[in-house]
Order: sequence, then C-alpha cells, then structure tokens
Amino acid sequence: MSDWPELSVERDHETLAILHLAAQMLGKVRVAHAPWMNHGWHVALQPNARGLSALPTAAVDGRTFTLTLDLCRHAMVLWVSDGSREEVPLNAGSVAALHRRLIAILDEHGLPSNFNDRPNEIPDAVPFAMDNASREYNRDSAARFREALAAMLPVFGRFRAGFSGKASPVHFWWGAFDLAVSRFSGRTAPEHPGGMPGLPDRIAREAYSHEVSSAGFWAGGVTAAEPFFYSYIYPEVGGYRTTRIAHGRFDETYGEFVLPYADVRASEDPARMLGEFFDSAYDAGANLAQWDRAALEREPVAP
Repeated sequence: MSDWPELSVERDHETLAILHLAAQMLGKVRVAHAPWMNHGWHVALQPNARGLSALPTAAVDGRTFTLTLDLCRHAMVLWVSDGSREEVPLNAGSVAALHRRLIAILDEHGLPSNFNDRPNEIPDAVPFAMDNASREYNRDSAARFREALAAMLPVFGRFRAGFSGKASPVHFWWGAFDLAVSRFSGRTAPEHPGGMPGLPDRIAREAYSHEVSSAGFWAGGVTAAEPFFYSYIYPEVGGYRTTRIAHGRFDETYGEFVLPYADVRASEDPARMLGEFFDSAYDAGANLAQWDRAALEREPVAP
C-alpha cells in the first residue's frame, strides 16, 4: 500500500461538500471583481502547501487581497497587502454562516464583498445565504484531502511540463471541485452545445472554444461519489471511446476515461500508474484527432 491518504465518500463527503461551497465563494469574489481572462483561468484556485488560494484581487483604493482555503488552519483566510489578516473557521456550522462571516470580514477591511451567491455547476443549488442546514466539518477529512492533492501534484506538473503548445496551469476548478490541466491543439473547435448545470452557456463555449485535451482529479464535493482521475478530449473523435489505454476505463455517463483514486492509491507505484493513465489517454485522443504532436510536445527538463 502506498502512502497516499485514503479518501472515502462515506466518511469524507460532508466535509468535502463544505470545502466545495467555500471554494465557490472564493472563486466568485474573483468573478465579480477581476478582469475576465480567456477560459476563465483567472478565477481558478491555485494549489499550494496549505490548500487552495485565489489569485490576488485589486481593491479600488490600490490595495490587493488574497483569499485562501487554508486546510492547515481549517479556515478561509483573508490576506491584505497592507499587512492585515483575518480568518473564518470552516467549522461555522452551516454554509450560510460561512457566507455571512466572509462578507463581514471583507466589509470590515473595506474590500469588495458583493458576489453572486448561487453555487455553480450544482443542480438545484441553494443560495449560500439560504443554506442553513447543519453541516459538520471534520479536520481529518480535510487534512487527507490536502495530503492527496500534495501527492498527485507532481504527476500533474510533469504532465504539464511535457507540452510546449498552449496549456493551462495546473489549477483547481471550484465549480465542479476538480484539479485539472488542459492542453490545446491550437485549432478552433465547434461551438460547445452548452447545457451544463449551473454554468452559463457563454462560459462553456469560451472554455471549449479550441480543441482541448484535459486531465484531472474530481473529488466529488457536493456530489456524494468516490473520487477519481479523468481524461477527455473535446471535440470527441470517432473511435476514442473504444481505444485501449493504460489503466482505467471509458465512462459513458461522464463521457471521459476514468481511473478511481482508490485504485491509484492501492498500486505499488501510484505516481507511475497515474502518469501512464494521463499519457495514454492523451495519446489516444491526440492521435485520433491528428494533432501536430511534434510541434506541440517536448521532453520535460529535469530540475
């Protein structure tokens, strides 16, 4: 058995749901108060040693501030360029309490605090301010989630380093609650049909404006599901679903190749298994779609 931490939907779901909704609040502050960048990359959270952070956001008075989902302190932490710091403990008891306290500390420091309070990419979502259901936050569940991200990040980093074409950073999408990295062929794609729950069609169409192959890790979050790694290509090409790849299988429901986190954790070499899954799924899509792989790929330079 590897030293990758165990993740269990039965034990960890409630805490991951809190983290999912807290992460959405941090991201939505960026949506409301930062210039829009291509593919929405500016609103994704950035993984770090303590958890997940939003990029710095400018206030009207010249200061900047950063919001972090700190899974060591188990709090949403506000850092301001004037040196001040505040935090909201994640064991607030309800999502509404977290939302109320986040707005309060932003207001206290004279920072922008208005943002859309309806969660994205969650069917029949309850607005943050109205989500008064009692929720129990478990520090151990959050710590194992942080440790799992730390264990897999080097694999994501190596996969990203093997591409010289347009590619995203390794970042965390708070809408679906997944860590992801995307590679682009450079060619435009057919207009995305939209229709994704809780995501405006214009956002989906910009995100998929060009041919893309994405690899990631979905932790479930609000959805009670065992976590898994994934890989997909857009637009999908003929023969993709039946291609044999290293590890995993094609899931017809999600429309992507999936590999359970538990399978990776149970392997003798989790990093190698995950890297082989990402590489082979990308190879399958890029070959079938006839990407110019010689021009787009590179051998990563060792540190």
